[in-house]
Amino acid sequence: MSTRYAALLRGINVGGHRKVPMAELREVLEELGLSGVATYLGSGNAVFTSDSADERTLTRNLERAIERRFGFAVDCLVRDAAYLRSIADDCPFPAATLEARQLHVTYFSEGVDPERFSAIDRAAFAPEEFRLGDRALYLYAPDGLGRSKLADVLARPGLTKGIVATSRNWNTVLKLVELTTD
Repeated sequence: MSTRYAALLRGINVGGHRKVPMAELREVLEELGLSGVATYLGSGNAVFTSDSADERTLTRNLERAIERRFGFAVDCLVRDAAYLRSIADDCPFPAATLEARQLHVTYFSEGVDPERFSAIDRAAFAPEEFRLGDRALYLYAPDGLGRSKLADVLARPGLTKGIVATSRNWNTVLKLVELTTD
């Protein structure tokens, strides 16, 4: 049985560094034998169909293929359509009433212990706030990510040490759900 997936690439095409043209990324995915390949925006979002049910193997294969093709390592996450839908459905904030720029999701390669974030004085950042989900962190930043002091704290390397973390705005979260839904 075939499954739709999204691949989330971390830290590419930012400030002219680590260039991964989307047309070439689509070629890489197709060379891996994946079908229904499409990309969304130029920031490392791709969707595809695979007969494999093993997200870890799909991730490793994609990371190796990208490094061979472009000459540098790129951390990737591969998530199936059901997971992406659950992230959107389980949003702890009133997404329908917010502007997309106010809501972001950071996807993690694995579940995180809430203890990682216990030193953050949440009250000091109000009205900004975050909540943990299934291998994800939801961030509400009413003035947008660019002005968010909480986002800066959450992005500190110590908080995500040992795991891959990559963020998407709410529009992209919803678009990936749409692109992976049959």
